[in-house]
Amino acid sequence: MLNNRFGLTNASLFKWSVTLIAAVLCISLIVFEGTKATVKINIDGKQETIRTHAKTVEQLLTTQDIELKQDDLIQPSMNTAISNGMQVTWEPAKTVTLVVNGEEQTVSTTVETIRELLHEQGVKIMERDEVKPVKTAKIEDGMNVVVTEAFELPIVIGGEEKSVWTTSTTVADLLKQQGVSLDDDDRVEPDLQAPITKETKIEVVRVEKVTDVVEVALDYAVVTRNDSSLSSGEERVISKGQEGKVKKTFEVVIENGKEVSRELINKETVRESKDRIVAIGTKSTNQPIISRGGTAVKEFYVKASAYTAYCKGCSGKTRTGIDLRANPNVKVIAVDPNVIPLGTKVWVDGYGYAIAGDTGSAIKGNRIDLFMPSSAAATAFGVKNVKIKILE
Repeated sequence: MLNNRFGLTNASLFKWSVTLIAAVLCISLIVFEGTKATVKINIDGKQETIRTHAKTVEQLLTTQDIELKQDDLIQPSMNTAISNGMQVTWEPAKTVTLVVNGEEQTVSTTVETIRELLHEQGVKIMERDEVKPVKTAKIEDGMNVVVTEAFELPIVIGGEEKSVWTTSTTVADLLKQQGVSLDDDDRVEPDLQAPITKETKIEVVRVEKVTDVVEVALDYAVVTRNDSSLSSGEERVISKGQEGKVKKTFEVVIENGKEVSRELINKETVRESKDRIVAIGTKSTNQPIISRGGTAVKEFYVKASAYTAYCKGCSGKTRTGIDLRANPNVKVIAVDPNVIPLGTKVWVDGYGYAIAGDTGSAIKGNRIDLFMPSSAAATAFGVKNVKIKILE
């Protein structure tokens, strides 16, 4: 009856009810939206503006389906209340493998560059230290950062020592870093591939191999020939003789500017030597004949050496005129005339009967020098103490 009273039909009443509900919902929606806060949110570098009913920053980020980690950068803090017009920043932490002098650790960070990461981790870097990648490189998730601290060590190059700072791990790396070039013959100690530490001492020996060619004289031989037309003791040079010439080639090794070895690698005769030929007279001459016998009037020990007719500085004739070269088997000794007068007949133990017929600059006091027919015999005798007897 009421509907009819107001002149409303059932259809009109339903339409009016729907309109009323829609109006209420619209007003409610307007009221709901009007109570949202407007927030600028920066997510991993990308910024957008949103409206939210979230009460705190944590609730806001949760509504954005963001998986939060402990080391993420969140500004302001998560328990900060949301206010209209505020700005929220979320920067996810990146995982980095940091290796310092071989010691590895995994760290999380939100800084932008490697320089900032090292500062954050308390790693002090000197200018000569090595950082890979470079300190200005941007941090990327999962990247490796390697820090090698430089250390000082001595290096000797060509004999000159200096100290250098390096981050190299092998000898070869260090030499390359220092700009040291090597020739094929140069020697490096320790080996190029050897690892280096603070205790390593590196030496580069500059090695040079050169060829040296020298010419040397080749002595000529002296050949004697008996000549019966010449008096005994008389000599005549038939051919003067000529020195030969030999070219010798040496391989010389020089280390750090000093010769250390010389090896003969070739020998070539440039000119053959020519013998010196000397004629020796064999005509009979009156030479002293040392006879056996005689009574010893005195005997004592002396220091004895030996010489030949061709010794250095020897003329071949004794002080008393005996020609030793013409009489190689004669028994003659050199004496100090103040001890044993010249012309004295003697007997020497191990030498036999002889005559004191010569002198020598080194024969003083109880010293005698025994004449020997050859250098081999003189060398074999050597120097020794012997008994000598002075004969009547």
